[in-house]
Amino acid sequence: MGLRAVLRAIDEDAELLEAADGGEALRLAAQHPDLDLVLLDLEMPGVDGRTGLRRLRAAHPEIPVVIVSAAADGAQMRASLDAGASGYVPKGMPAAEMRAALQLVLAGGVYVPRGALGAPPDAAKSHEARRRRVAGLTPRQRDVLLLVVRGLTNREICGVLAIAEGTVKAHVAAILDALGASNRTEAAMLARELGLDDPAA
Repeated sequence: MGLRAVLRAIDEDAELLEAADGGEALRLAAQHPDLDLVLLDLEMPGVDGRTGLRRLRAAHPEIPVVIVSAAADGAQMRASLDAGASGYVPKGMPAAEMRAALQLVLAGGVYVPRGALGAPPDAAKSHEARRRRVAGLTPRQRDVLLLVVRGLTNREICGVLAIAEGTVKAHVAAILDALGASNRTEAAMLARELGLDDPAA
């Protein structure tokens, strides 16, 4: 009921389908290939949540899948994102934040709640070092970083900032290096941890 209320707040006319278990979720996705979004509980009976996620992504790569789970540990979040999830929403998240997260995914972005990945007790130094490296980014690279966090592709960033795709690629490479990230998804997660998803940051 809570999820229904959040989704109705995004689109009051949205058609919502419910599955009692993982097998039914896969069948519904096959019957409705025009789905805009799938919300998948990792503890859904019938099919292991991560297995269900991989099967959904393999069969319907165009449909974004957001994991909804009571757990919010970093390892589980990373594993879900690596398996193709477009977001990870803890069940205890406030409704307004959940709505914003789902709107981001519906717009083509990837959502990970700030701070949910956690950090080991001795990570403060590396966290601060990463912040210092990011502070050395140029204003244009910071613009690109904000758009990467929003989930825009290089081509879309070209359109927004009116710069060449080669320039965007160079900026993204500099951003990945500054954050110590291996890909755009990880860069977006680390940027949120540092509070860099706020244009005023």
